[in-house]
Amino acid sequence: MATRRQFVRRVASAGAGVAAGVAVPGGWLEGAPAVHARQVRPVAISSANGLRAVARAMEVLEGGGEPVEAVVSGVNIVELDPEDTSVGYGGLPNYEGVVQLDASVMNGPTRGAGAVAALEGIKTPSRVALAVMRYTDHVLLVGEGAQRFAVSMGFKVEDLLTEKARERWLEWRAGLNPDDDYLEPKESGDRVERFPVSGAAEPGMLDSYDGERPWGTINCNAIDRDGNLAGVTTTSGLAFKLPGRVGDSPLVGAGLYVDNDVGACGSTGRGEAVINVCGSHTVVELMRAGMSPQDAALEGLRRILRWTVEKRLLDEQGRPAFNVNFYALNKRGETGGAALWPGSRFAVSVDGEARLEDAAYLFER
Repeated sequence: MATRRQFVRRVASAGAGVAAGVAVPGGWLEGAPAVHARQVRPVAISSANGLRAVARAMEVLEGGGEPVEAVVSGVNIVELDPEDTSVGYGGLPNYEGVVQLDASVMNGPTRGAGAVAALEGIKTPSRVALAVMRYTDHVLLVGEGAQRFAVSMGFKVEDLLTEKARERWLEWRAGLNPDDDYLEPKESGDRVERFPVSGAAEPGMLDSYDGERPWGTINCNAIDRDGNLAGVTTTSGLAFKLPGRVGDSPLVGAGLYVDNDVGACGSTGRGEAVINVCGSHTVVELMRAGMSPQDAALEGLRRILRWTVEKRLLDEQGRPAFNVNFYALNKRGETGGAALWPGSRFAVSVDGEARLEDAAYLFER
């Protein structure tokens, strides 16, 4: 039976351990995720379109680079690829045919964050977000202001609308109203393939369009051998969105969250659903409570399920008529991915091997 004095000393010792970010020997906090510290194997995790990104991130980590530089260097490969229509150069445009990009970065060791939204004319918004974090007292810059800042930092303004993306926009626009003056691509002599759908339709945005619109994003998170974490999420957003629409990707706590004591998480899919539950922050907090990355990601999706009540967002069985993915990495270097629906995968690089893994899911089709 401890005396009152012994109890007070024990509590004080535990509190000091938490403040220092270390485990308390023999205390009840020992081994808790938020205070557990040890060397880990470097790991990078990304959405499925980031296989090259995680491989590049590991190269940077193994060369002694910091995690935030590793993840940004990784997604730059995809941002600069004109064949990838989900992010950066080549991303699908908004309603008016203008490419608007969003991105956020978080650096675990410095607790820093930077983001840009509705940025036009810059191929690598993740680099601009990194500059916001490193060189300003702000977290988020948007629109024209974000572009002016990028130019002041030496970024070049370019036309981001590739011919491939333009043709897909023209095809979508032609299907808006059968009585308008736009010709179907086949009538105008152009050959345009139907665009692939990476998620379910987002109802209600444009009632005159009865097709499906793709969205695409890349998230990448990494941990180095010292247990330091970083993450980045970058996107061109929902294809053919209303000008100025901002999804979850540039919002700290929604499309990305990193806590160097616990772990990192990012998301892809319907951004509005992720914003409603502060998705990535929720997943990280669940890992803080002791959940594995996969279990935390699944519980984050259950939060979205409970928030999705509008009939226009539900299928005939009352389930979400869209998809969301979470990609999680904890302080121990353990990874996990989960989606609302089956078929999703995520990329992981560890021990010199970059591979795709199947994500857990909530619903069968």
